[in-house]
Amino acid sequence: MSVRPHFPLLQRLAASVARLGWRDTAWLALARLLERAPGGRCALYRYQFVAQAVAPGSLCGGRGRSITVAPCLAEADLPPGPLRRPGVLGERYRQGAQCLVARTGRDGQAAGMAGWIWLLRHGCEEDEVRARYALASRQSSWDLDVWVHPEQRGGLVFARLWEEANAVLHAQGVRWSCSRISRFNRASLSAHARLGTHALGTATFIRCGRWQWMAASVPPYLHLSRHRADVPLLAFDTTPLPHYPSLELTCRILKQ
Repeated sequence: MSVRPHFPLLQRLAASVARLGWRDTAWLALARLLERAPGGRCALYRYQFVAQAVAPGSLCGGRGRSITVAPCLAEADLPPGPLRRPGVLGERYRQGAQCLVARTGRDGQAAGMAGWIWLLRHGCEEDEVRARYALASRQSSWDLDVWVHPEQRGGLVFARLWEEANAVLHAQGVRWSCSRISRFNRASLSAHARLGTHALGTATFIRCGRWQWMAASVPPYLHLSRHRADVPLLAFDTTPLPHYPSLELTCRILKQ
């Protein structure tokens, strides 16, 4: 009886290539290598920027009403959720961000957090690297850090978050919501693709100590930063994108 050789490293490599493709697999390998630098001094981030249409109406057709989604106006009122770098959530509120929190159960206020999404009307400061994102159109907004509790994934939390975010943004005159997604997070890329997204560009950041290098597909294309005040500005314009009067989405395709 023949026994197949077992090569865990090759198997992981093949799985990564199948999931990300050769290019992003190579970038991911470099990112893992940089993570080994002492004291977390080095890191690599690779982003995909996308825009998705904002449209009125119910995405779930009345389903998932046991999942309540409501704004949380202060960091102190946020229920326990995913860990973020100290100071990040407070900085979001200082920028004017709105956090929509999803809760499950009969008493949504007493229930724990099932997920959240953050909305910023006029671009934002990046959490992970030194970068600022600007929006050229008043009909654009920025969304970030869409998170669903692991126990709630595969359900309707993701759909309900976007249903409420759509309603909030559309009432404010927003027609496109822009965001950045890690190129290494294929699940998030796929979830956004099911919403119907348009690619706006990519950017790769390498940080080593106080030095930061950026290469992007949008202006300024290349940037070298040596201190915290030296921040590249990436602007995104949704004006040329086709207009969608409505979204024919269902909870089935929005499940995450």
